[in-house]
Amino acid sequence: PEDIGQAPIVNAPEGGKVDLEAFSQFTKIITPAITRVVDFAKKLPMFCELPCEDQIILLKGCCMEIMSLRAAVRYDPESETLTLNGEMAVTRGQLKNGGLGVVSDAIFDLGMSLSSFNLDDTEVALLQAVLLMSSDRPGLVCVERIEKCQEGFLLAFEHYINYRKHHVAHFWPKLLMKVTDLRMIGACHASRFLHMKVECPTELFPPLFLEVFED
Repeated sequence: PEDIGQAPIVNAPEGGKVDLEAFSQFTKIITPAITRVVDFAKKLPMFCELPCEDQIILLKGCCMEIMSLRAAVRYDPESETLTLNGEMAVTRGQLKNGGLGVVSDAIFDLGMSLSSFNLDDTEVALLQAVLLMSSDRPGLVCVERIEKCQEGFLLAFEHYINYRKHHVAHFWPKLLMKVTDLRMIGACHASRFLHMKVECPTELFPPLFLEVFED
């Protein structure tokens, strides 16, 4: 909606202001967006075979990364917007004022750089699987199993990319660097979330949003 990012505003740290109207709009789509990440994970047999505690840690760790990836691959250069959860087109300023602050810049920059990669649905899914199965999340029990699983996805990913024959020079190492970018976005959002909790009324936070992003 065009009125996102207009009013009322409260000051937030890091030079970002939170527009409470925009924030409430974004929270309406955050629950289905998180649910989609969970549904994706449950389709992977290797994930479902892990202990419940490890599943929770992996999901909490990758959720923002995967949601950011899904938004970034829906970047439209003409309108300079991202589409959130497949339904809400937002500008950089709207996303920033809606609570994400400096994190929005990182997501938009990722979207701009990924537009030349022309990723298909399979590549996006494999990238999501690589992010999900990150064995360095604190508190994991089955570290070796998760690491082997991620290695399997990385191998399949590389084979698929070679099969597609992309015309971007050094495509594979450049794409792996995007994994690092997404991990950084996740870390930045964890910090930003603490500020959002201070600045925004608790009743505006959906329960699932709090469950995933609170420690």
